[in-house]
Amino acid sequence: MHRTQRLTRRGHENGHRSPRPLRRFVGLLLGLIAATHLAWGGAAFAASQAPQASAVPSDRMAVVKAMEPSWNLGNTLDAIPDETSWGNPPITKALLDTVKAQGFRSVRLPVTWGSHQSSTAPYTIEPAFMNRVKQVVDWAIADGLYVDLNLHHDSWTWIADMPSDHDGVLARFNATWTQIADAFRDEPRLLLFESVNEPQFNNATDAQDQQLLNELNTSFHHIVRASGGGNTDRLLLLPTVYCTPSQSLLENLSAEMASLQDDNLVATVHYYGFWPFSVNIAGYTRYETVSQQDMTQAFKHMHDIFVAKGIPVYLGEFGLLNYPDFNHPATVERGEAFKYFEQLGHEARVNGVTTALWDAFNYLNRETLQWRDLELINRIRSAWTTRSGTASSDTVYLPKSGTIGAQTLTLNPNGASFRGVWQGNRKLTQGRDYTVSGDRVTLTAAALTRLAGDRGYGANSTIQFRFSCGLPWPVHIRTYDAPVLSNASGTSSGLVVPTDFRGDELATMEARYADGSNAGTATWTSYQQFNTTFSPDYPGRAIGLTPAFLGSLTDGAPVTLTFHFWSGTTVTYQVTRSGTTVTGSST
Repeated sequence: MHRTQRLTRRGHENGHRSPRPLRRFVGLLLGLIAATHLAWGGAAFAASQAPQASAVPSDRMAVVKAMEPSWNLGNTLDAIPDETSWGNPPITKALLDTVKAQGFRSVRLPVTWGSHQSSTAPYTIEPAFMNRVKQVVDWAIADGLYVDLNLHHDSWTWIADMPSDHDGVLARFNATWTQIADAFRDEPRLLLFESVNEPQFNNATDAQDQQLLNELNTSFHHIVRASGGGNTDRLLLLPTVYCTPSQSLLENLSAEMASLQDDNLVATVHYYGFWPFSVNIAGYTRYETVSQQDMTQAFKHMHDIFVAKGIPVYLGEFGLLNYPDFNHPATVERGEAFKYFEQLGHEARVNGVTTALWDAFNYLNRETLQWRDLELINRIRSAWTTRSGTASSDTVYLPKSGTIGAQTLTLNPNGASFRGVWQGNRKLTQGRDYTVSGDRVTLTAAALTRLAGDRGYGANSTIQFRFSCGLPWPVHIRTYDAPVLSNASGTSSGLVVPTDFRGDELATMEARYADGSNAGTATWTSYQQFNTTFSPDYPGRAIGLTPAFLGSLTDGAPVTLTFHFWSGTTVTYQVTRSGTTVTGSST
């Protein structure tokens, strides 16, 4: 079974610390791997860039720079209890060969050791599992790939109990790293160790979080260095609490690293964007200014606190939470996700941060070694080396009937020059099909009428805004009418609302009681979380309200739902829960 949510997370807001329940959430996260059919010259790139063990730089900044770009082999050796438990096939040499062939220079290898280890002293790791991990590491190293090996879901399955079982957890942590360090002591410097993934501690204050993490990081450092062999100068990655890149946590990590007096240490954090945008809650449907500034600030902190001082930063995971998820409708609108990944690639490059995209299964089909979404991967890959222009939207919505008028989109060239509008290989005519005024492109009524064709519901055609560098920006021409929602009945285990979408797509949902107060699982906002509380089913012509949402409603109190669609249309609907019975009606 493919899992869409697995890992405990904390929100990554900068300058705003959300309540602890909002900072811990689950995510099937993104990542990146290659597929052999990409026409990017990846094989040639990899062959020229992949280092041999004897050629690994001595300087830590050079090593981490040489690891860019990186990819996570997620939901596999970190799966619980076994390698295939979360829906992925066993790792093969062919998989790692593909990674190298498509230009990746390093892999992050998440491993959950606790499922293959005695839970009491001496905490012995199963020899067969240790050998399996070593086999995968050696396959990657044979390809000239750097490898980051860690303790992964151990962070929440047993390490998180450290506040209530300090000595027991520390003893197990030390025993685990003693065994790993011994097993891999003779591996070349292409192998790096990471102390613990997203460290977290149950029922601990922020000060206790930091104290306990410092203790683990220090113990990890002493154990690895004392094990000798290649571990004496192996690069060691140390995380912040939850791997969050906030200024205070990065400064705490900087102080801890300074106390260790070791020039072979690397800082590691994760970034999944401004949390409300990343999960689509609180009305953050677009990649707007607040979300952009959150990213800019996070990378600035990484640079100023570490990179500017000669300490490398490895962004061990990045992406958007729950996007893409091929088992559910897209949480984030596609064009808005494109903007996010475009800026992230830029911020990483200008701030000197090496990036590893999380891939749990959703980018590469590991059965076929083919990309699931080539367009999205190409967007991410392009951002490794250059900027791409974007626009205010990737969709123009046109009415089903009546006169079609001109529509204007705002360009964000990202330093490039606008080169015009294309439909396939045909360049549209400026002045007749579109006009340009500053950063505004207006598509004429005549052009849109032609592009709409017979004005069938949904996508009618696609055009491109092209720029002097990077990838073109797609603009989809869609025809719509206001969606129609019908009456429904169900139970608190779920309500299916029949919906005629009529070419439109759902952006978000608000929920309020009659007195105006917020209803739903997130009472701090009227806008509920996409897919967690509601979810569109376009093929099934329905919108589903989840048990979590329905169970949170006050019994007998009518709730007005406002569905916001991407065309700008809003539709209201009323639901009432009476015991286990739920009814819904159009308003």
